[in-house]
Amino acid sequence: MKRINMLSKADMVKGQGVLSAHDEQVELAREVMKDRALIRENSREASEITHYHSINPEFYLSAFWRRRQGALVGYVHFLPETVENSISLPRFAKNIFYKYMISFYKRMDYLVTVNPVFIDKLADYGIPSEKVTYIPNVVSEKNFYPLGKEEKRKAREKYGIRPEAFTILCAGQLQRRKGVFDFLDVAEKMPECQFVWAGGFSFGKISEGYEEIKARMENLPENVKFLGLVDREEMNQIYNMADVMFLPSYEELFPMTILEAMNCGIPILVRDLDIYQPILFDYVLRGQDQEMFIRTLEKLKENRQFYEKNAELAFTGHKFYSREHVGNMWESFYEKIFQEEQARKREKNRGDAPNRRVVLWENKKQQYI
Repeated sequence: MKRINMLSKADMVKGQGVLSAHDEQVELAREVMKDRALIRENSREASEITHYHSINPEFYLSAFWRRRQGALVGYVHFLPETVENSISLPRFAKNIFYKYMISFYKRMDYLVTVNPVFIDKLADYGIPSEKVTYIPNVVSEKNFYPLGKEEKRKAREKYGIRPEAFTILCAGQLQRRKGVFDFLDVAEKMPECQFVWAGGFSFGKISEGYEEIKARMENLPENVKFLGLVDREEMNQIYNMADVMFLPSYEELFPMTILEAMNCGIPILVRDLDIYQPILFDYVLRGQDQEMFIRTLEKLKENRQFYEKNAELAFTGHKFYSREHVGNMWESFYEKIFQEEQARKREKNRGDAPNRRVVLWENKKQQYI
């Protein structure tokens, strides 16, 4: 049986979306490739496909000999511009890291990105577009789903949230780019609502804005709770105890938190970023500044019809990114690589091996689902 080896060290940093995306993708790959390929994790065994989920240096070095075994697939979870405002490092250190990152991607035979916008961005770094495939993130309905009224009540009791409080949640790492200060400013202007942030400083003191955020956290408004890093197993309760998911982030790729909230069927409000357009469509509400955020949140609080409409839209988004739909994309992707590898081996035996590359759809628009 063919083998796919998933390589990842994402669990070195808790509370980040890359780890959640890895766990969901590996589980889905096992499901869709059942009886056709063995899925291994961090194995030293030879494999027809080596799928890199993180860009650790030991993985970079392993690519030299793993290429002799089969094809190399790299997952693009970030680019230099998305990391720039996530961690605080000296400029020379960032420049070295960015060059290494792009070098890692160029070393791969195939790349997968969770946002189609990044196909052109990768091309700007000299990576051919035909080498890149868009496959969105996915979230399991077994882990994230709507709870009943009594379960929601118990969740609020557990986290000290008043039963009647209109509760606005943000889930994500504590970094400046995540819009922490806008979240706090909006909370101060809406004292009648409860604001909750689930997530912490995943990168410790090198998290961008660490000192400023810590200073604001020392004098929080009474209607704000910071829960710190939360185990993923508890996040379904946290989404369900909220009335709205509010993500004022300035930079994102395809946040797992949005997909998780969609599964739970609560309205979602995000900053109006260009990068969201090809993936979130009208499943979420958008705002450009604090005034628009407040106006939308107040309408969700006061207008039941408006609230229910946007809760339904969010849940429709969850159906769009279903495991079946995304699973079919992964199945086609892996099977195409297996076919290309067999063709390469035949050509190699004849002394003329073609380059590895995969284009799954003749019509590029189909790559955008």
